Amino acid sequence: MDKFKKDILSLVTEDSRISHASMAAMLGVDVSAVDKAVAELEADGVIVKYTAIINEDLAEEEKVEALIEVKVTPQRGHGFDTIAEEISAHPEVKNLYLMSGAYDLAVIVESASLRGVSRFVSECISTYDTVISTATHFILKKYKVEGALMQDEEGGRLSIQP
Repeated sequence: MDKFKKDILSLVTEDSRISHASMAAMLGVDVSAVDKAVAELEADGVIVKYTAIINEDLAEEEKVEALIEVKVTPQRGHGFDTIAEEISAHPEVKNLYLMSGAYDLAVIVESASLRGVSRFVSECISTYDTVISTATHFILKKYKVEGALMQDEEGGRLSIQP
């Protein structure tokens, strides 16, 4: 990938709402060059989705997120891909990663309740023949997401008194 496309990815990663005109001005090129490069990056699957990071505490979202570690037996000829595809098809799954270490897959799920996460683990994840074990960790508070600091409700940092 050339430097121009990497520069575009850097700008879009920092602010997914940035206009093509702004990118062109920052990179010193014509808008049509940015249009073409972004279209190619999208068509090639390099840019998969544009999204926003939401501070759920301030948005008063009542949902539960959990990190589920999953140990599986890899399948001959497919490794971890088949089970990962099957797990990722569930709507509760926000993210799924192949990991090194004690567990093979890290699954980030979202549900309306603790019971919903529990039900997902017991009725979905644990029912796969290749799943050996799971460990569920509930996310209690987010401090930093995708490089963005999540601040408290007043928008400031905790003060340290001498």
